[in-house]
Amino acid sequence: MNSHSPVITPGRAEQIVRKLQERADGDGSVQVHLDPTQEIDGAKVFAVYGKGGIGKSTTSSNLSVAFSKLGLRVLQIGCDPKHDSTFTLTKSLIPTVIDVLETVDFHTEELRPEDYMVEGYNGVQCIEAGGPPAGTGCGGYVVGQTVKLLKEHHLLDDTDVVVFDVLGDVVCGGFASPLQHAERAVIVAANDFDSIFAMNRIVAAIKAKAKNYEVRLGGVIANRSRETDQIDRYNEAIGLKRLAHIPDSDLLRLSRLKKSTLFEMGDADEVVGIQREYIQLAERLWAGTPALEAEPMKDRDIFNFLGFE
Repeated sequence: MNSHSPVITPGRAEQIVRKLQERADGDGSVQVHLDPTQEIDGAKVFAVYGKGGIGKSTTSSNLSVAFSKLGLRVLQIGCDPKHDSTFTLTKSLIPTVIDVLETVDFHTEELRPEDYMVEGYNGVQCIEAGGPPAGTGCGGYVVGQTVKLLKEHHLLDDTDVVVFDVLGDVVCGGFASPLQHAERAVIVAANDFDSIFAMNRIVAAIKAKAKNYEVRLGGVIANRSRETDQIDRYNEAIGLKRLAHIPDSDLLRLSRLKKSTLFEMGDADEVVGIQREYIQLAERLWAGTPALEAEPMKDRDIFNFLGFE
């Protein structure tokens, strides 16, 4: 034994194991643990997940506007180092929480809400949490610092709905941390193999978090898909439900290029139809969706399950 190695007595070993078990988010997992002082009270909180590039930011931004159209006070928090979740709402890339904190050497008392929060379309309040440089830190810390700032400045006191738009299909402790705050997690998926395969792994992550936190699966938003047969087949097999179907419309691509939400894209029948789908989704989520007890498949099982005979 190395003379510098610490000696761990049997009693100390038991204490360490007990601590790990208290913090576990599922078998073999010890993840970023929520500070009880950072719990979000009062507002309904939704976390949006899905495969990278599937349209989570477009979905989150239009959903936020739909909530605001119902007369609700909405806050959208982008949880991606690219910090592009809210640009269709604000028409710009707003400063991230981490960037702003660095300017004051992380002395939060020196910040004002307007330093990191920007009002977007139809009154939606927008925040980009940002992230540490690649390979240098944890996304969970970033989310924690963002919620801490919101509570210090009492910004959650005047908020009805919080929408977390979360990085890709990453389900590590850091970027799964919004699940510690959320009431419902919703998954954005297209009607294809890669999206549903990623969704299955996200379902497993949400199930793990649900052991220690109040978050539950709310359902699936089918996005940019002409049909939903594969999504519906998978949902039926594991116990999920489809909440909405956003069609494969070129308007989604154009809205991003125009740095606009779909609610600013005119009043043609196609646009109005998609707007109506988002409004109905917001109404459904605000009214409260059942907590779904889905059972994810093993990777090999879903690999064999998906597709046509």
